[in-house]
Amino acid sequence: MCGIAFILSGVDVVGCDLYRESDGTPSTDAEEPALVVGDLKDAIGRRGPDSLGVRKVFVQLKQTDSVGKDDDKEYTEDDLHICYEENANNNISSIFEVAIVQDNIINRWITELYFLGATLQLRGASPIFQPLVDSSGNILVYNGEIFGGIHVSDDKNDAETLLHVLESCCYCNGSEYGKVCHCTKLGAQFIPEIISKIKGPWALIYWQQKSGTLWFGRDAFGRRSLLVHWPTMGDARFVLSSVSPALTIGKNSDTEVECSSSNTCYWEELPCGIYSLRLKAPNASEQLVKQKLVGEIRKHKWTDPLLNRLVEWERTCLDPKVDPFFSNDLQFQRDQLALSSNSPKGVHKEDARMGLEEHRSDIHNHIPGDARPAAKVLNALKESVMRRTVSRIFQTPQHEDEIDDHSPIAILFSGGLDSMILAAILDQCINSKYTIDLLNVSFDGQLAPDRVSARAGVTELQNVAPHRRWRLVEIDAVLSNLAWEAKHLLSLIHPAKTYMDLNIGIALWLAAGGDGWVDGVLCKLHNNHQRYRYKSTARILLVGSGADEQCAGYGRHRTKYRLGGWVALHEEMRLDVQRIWKRNMGRDDRCISDHGKEARFPFLDEDVIKTLLDFPLWEIAELDKPVGIGDKKILREVSWLLGLKQASEMPKRAIQFGSRIARESNRKNFGSNRAANQASAGSVEIHHSLS
Repeated sequence: MCGIAFILSGVDVVGCDLYRESDGTPSTDAEEPALVVGDLKDAIGRRGPDSLGVRKVFVQLKQTDSVGKDDDKEYTEDDLHICYEENANNNISSIFEVAIVQDNIINRWITELYFLGATLQLRGASPIFQPLVDSSGNILVYNGEIFGGIHVSDDKNDAETLLHVLESCCYCNGSEYGKVCHCTKLGAQFIPEIISKIKGPWALIYWQQKSGTLWFGRDAFGRRSLLVHWPTMGDARFVLSSVSPALTIGKNSDTEVECSSSNTCYWEELPCGIYSLRLKAPNASEQLVKQKLVGEIRKHKWTDPLLNRLVEWERTCLDPKVDPFFSNDLQFQRDQLALSSNSPKGVHKEDARMGLEEHRSDIHNHIPGDARPAAKVLNALKESVMRRTVSRIFQTPQHEDEIDDHSPIAILFSGGLDSMILAAILDQCINSKYTIDLLNVSFDGQLAPDRVSARAGVTELQNVAPHRRWRLVEIDAVLSNLAWEAKHLLSLIHPAKTYMDLNIGIALWLAAGGDGWVDGVLCKLHNNHQRYRYKSTARILLVGSGADEQCAGYGRHRTKYRLGGWVALHEEMRLDVQRIWKRNMGRDDRCISDHGKEARFPFLDEDVIKTLLDFPLWEIAELDKPVGIGDKKILREVSWLLGLKQASEMPKRAIQFGSRIARESNRKNFGSNRAANQASAGSVEIHHSLS
């Protein structure tokens, strides 16, 4: 996990309104709080504790007769005067002193690009320091992992490898328009073609010097946070950052804080995708008015066919033995749904259901035993966890005696279905000499549902994997004790701003911190029969995000199925997957990584998503059956295959309810759970504190 940021000033950015997520027009508030670079460094530095670096680039167009006269001219390295300032410790003004005397107008077009990178290094044989710069002057700040698509050697780091691959990319961008350019004749690829190949979570900011173009974006499921500040009247800079610095919060009393309304729209979640911002001169008629370079923002399409299929989230099957039976299944269901709407009342639903059941039976009978969905999903999950845990981990313990108690990987653990599956699979992927930390948070001591299921889960894991050391870290919290950290926690969930977001964010933040107690009797560690204090040092955390969205784990999925059948269920699940970047992933990434740890999401692995889409929906869930049986049916079958029979019957329970933070928050902010429900607390915006 890393923290990355970028500030662009001295440029008239155009095209951003096409990608702005907020409603209404951009803020015109001249009193909008200005971003303080020092605060930004502090915020991203918490994500990357190993190193923090900055690099400034100053760009201006050279004085030529053609500057500003040709709107369509593509400027290259020959047209740009570029100066680098490393670590931003020196005064740059003297470098341009002569040029300023020679031509005042051109030098009012000086553009500053400010790159910041904080590193949590988990791969590679030697340390790296961001921002990374190659021999061509290209700059990369990268937050992510490459688990496939681009080969990364065991002794290399992901960011270093990506920088090397990007250096050979086309810089005239002709291939994007189907043109044959100088680069493509030499076999160069277009930057979106390279980035689209990456399997794994990522967010990046990349400066391609030869084309004067800034590239930025985040992966198709938003597994890594990247916030954007689009230029406004209050702050004309274009800014990207992994996380927001502490928000402007005014204290109304000793026990209440309120988010400043002027700051609520400074940041937005950058929508998933690949973007470019190309610097160019204004046209001749605008030169005297703008007196600055123009930066045109464009969004580019994913070029990988498989990735496009996953983004569209259409359900098909790749197995030729069964493909003829349900390759057109969705259309069949839509036809059945249309037929049912024209049938006599009281009869059409049952007739349509019978038709679907016959269709399901025909398909299931043609699936061979060794290709049952649960077995394939289990194999895909094993490979996903393996990719996320077996690569060389930078700075592992050097001494053998440190390994016995070392836990390089931990799991956010509720004892529920998803985290139990991850724990059992992780046991099969890493060396048995390592202890596995199971991080569990509770706001009601031993009585919270997640604490009860976590302790029971440890016992079941000990039965299926008796040679593994399992360490349940019990993290107990009291909501009122977090009042002094309210401002920081609000900045982590920002731009999310509901009580539900805050409750989830607090629970994740505390769990990721790993600071709690271990029951020596329960965990059977080192013959320690006492409860002792412990803080997990694991830098990699496995999280079960994405399982509910893909396997019909939410209550609303059951409602959609009851009202509209398989088609309605499929559409609702697709909506959940396609908006997970905005509703979940950015917030969760920011809260977990604030402790200098990296969240990894095995259920959101590209191959796992593809495998789940390869089977008809009724293999994923059977929502005619009771809660705890039909929902997430395929994962319950996976749990059985792993020997986790007790876990296979666990009902879905969200972290805010399982930890009981929602109950405590409702009592504090609304007086009771009932009052909170009447106020629709989940969607109510935050107006006061945690105290």
